[in-house]
Amino acid sequence: MIKTMRFFHSSPIKQSPSNKDLRRGSETTPRPSTSSESEPDTASIESSADETQPKGNMITHIQREAPGLPNSPSEIGGKGTSGPEPNKHKGIKGKIINALSPISVGKAKIKYKKKNSKQEESKPITVDQIRELIREKQLFEAGQHLLMMEKESSDEQSEEGKGADRREIEAVYGLLKHEALRIVKTSVRIAPTNPELLQNTVRAITEQVKEDERTALEEASGKSLSARPRQWKEDWKRTIQESVAERMQVPPFDGVEGLSATAHSFLHMGKAMKDDLITVVQHVKPHYSSDFQVCCVYAECYYRCFSSQLEAIAQFELGSRDNALLLTWVQNIYPNEIKKHPVLEKELEEASLGSLLPLEQIKPLEESYLINESESLKRCLARCLQMEVTRWRQGREPEKLDGHFHSELSIDAIQAVYGGQKRAKDITPDLGRQIAPLLLVELLTFLQSYKKELERFIKENKQHQYFEATVIGNINNCLSFRIHTEENTMPGQDDVKQQIFTVLNEIQDAGFSVLLQGLFQELQALFKKFTQKTWLSSTGIMNEIIACTSVHMSTLQTLKEPFRQAIMEKIHLHLVREHIARLVKKKVSLKSAEQQSNLAKAIQSNASVLRTFCTENGSSATWLDPVLPSLAEIIKLQDTNAIMVEVGGLASRYPDISKKHLAAILYFKGNLSSSDTKGILSVLDIHLNSTLPPTSLFLGLG
Repeated sequence: MIKTMRFFHSSPIKQSPSNKDLRRGSETTPRPSTSSESEPDTASIESSADETQPKGNMITHIQREAPGLPNSPSEIGGKGTSGPEPNKHKGIKGKIINALSPISVGKAKIKYKKKNSKQEESKPITVDQIRELIREKQLFEAGQHLLMMEKESSDEQSEEGKGADRREIEAVYGLLKHEALRIVKTSVRIAPTNPELLQNTVRAITEQVKEDERTALEEASGKSLSARPRQWKEDWKRTIQESVAERMQVPPFDGVEGLSATAHSFLHMGKAMKDDLITVVQHVKPHYSSDFQVCCVYAECYYRCFSSQLEAIAQFELGSRDNALLLTWVQNIYPNEIKKHPVLEKELEEASLGSLLPLEQIKPLEESYLINESESLKRCLARCLQMEVTRWRQGREPEKLDGHFHSELSIDAIQAVYGGQKRAKDITPDLGRQIAPLLLVELLTFLQSYKKELERFIKENKQHQYFEATVIGNINNCLSFRIHTEENTMPGQDDVKQQIFTVLNEIQDAGFSVLLQGLFQELQALFKKFTQKTWLSSTGIMNEIIACTSVHMSTLQTLKEPFRQAIMEKIHLHLVREHIARLVKKKVSLKSAEQQSNLAKAIQSNASVLRTFCTENGSSATWLDPVLPSLAEIIKLQDTNAIMVEVGGLASRYPDISKKHLAAILYFKGNLSSSDTKGILSVLDIHLNSTLPPTSLFLGLG
């Protein structure tokens, strides 16, 4: 039976024993006195055959007649008016008449205006009205009324009356909690758009939590209320956990191209965690007091939900992409983009969230990741090489970039290596360090295959229309590979680095040999023109040599630096060696000092022409410059000691000169005695301090 509860602060009602006995018999609640404390209350609820309508229904009807309801205990908690009230009707009929009198509703309380009287009395609120407040989502106001009603019921009623009232109060409390927690469950969704509703609900929960805490203290001291504490805070936390679980639930996979179901799960849960926590910090937290630690509660719920899902997924054998994505979330996105987000960082530090996966699960995932990335790079590089070989055989001229023949192979291959390195480093710097040597090994393997394919092309396609252009494009590739290796080799990888440089040098040298083969064949025929009769008039021959070399230089201009310089130094070396080769043929023996001087002048002139031409075309092989002038000086000098000094200087700069080479030069000096020749040759027996040249000069000549 719905009862009208006391809801104003006045002195306890004095009742006669007969009234109390009657109340117990009818299981009704006494109405509050409308008189002052100085006037005895003779009003009572009388049971008679004429009064058959239940009291609860009667009061509900009266409430519908009232134009408004009180908002909070503070608004309706005033005391009754003092002094006698004129025209006061007694008994139940009088109460009905009084209840039907005109009602004045103020902001603070509901007041009943009496005819011919300025006195006011407070009207009790019913549980039906509280239910109506709950339906209207005025939860804070409803909770305030319930707290007061609970207190009044506990303080002033008999044990029998308390039992009936508490059952009804508990029912309404259940309704209030249900509605409050239902709204809490939607907090993340409604907070940005309906903050008033959330604020009202949080105020209601806060009051109930405080009452639970107060009651818990009373229980500890021996006092207690039978229905308290009602576990409001515990249920609030449980509701948040349920809300998070629902929001983290992955929607059906729509089969987006290129995205697996596992990846879809990661993306949904991660995005939900990040976006929802930002909403909690910005829109939910302001409604709570600090003791609720609402951000920590939400953060821990999202963390536990996300972590448990990832642990379950990590138990299965994942594909390479899902394995990489899982590690990315666990070790990059979660710690860097969620935990360190400007809005969330401070709050999540207080929550002290750990890693999404334990270390014992992360390590196997990293090992699988490293293997997968290495295998992926190997396949990618193999595809790049196959595409390049196909382009070689298509019979088209390679593209030019900034005037140099260009190939996409180095770009594609280096991007693949760099991408693998960057992906690992983006997960964690340590994973980037672990993968670096593996990727370098794969690059070495690729370059070895590249070298074999290029050698096969050179061997089988010399008649190709764009043969030289294709070779030059591949030589130019070596520069990019060299730079990448130099910049990305870590300590402890020097051995692999040197192997890579060796392969690149071999590719470069193989290309140079092909490009210079035709030139060197032509030069060989021209150098053969240096004979006994032509040495003294060799200017014309040298001009032919320079002209022939110049023709071939036009093709070599499409080489990138430093390759153009390197090939020019090879040409420079070849020209000097060929000149020396003609000198050591022992074809001419000159008897007079004048003849020897003239030959020396011709050699020095040729040396000057060669030096000028090669330098102007980019050669920096200055170590070659002294050799021809020094040989010319030996031929020219007549003093044996001076010749020995010159030989000593020559041997210190070019330690690979042999007695055979020196004897061939001395053969020009037809006026040199045999003993002097032996003395001069003995200079080479002395171990002189020498600076080794970049390459051998005399070895293989003569």
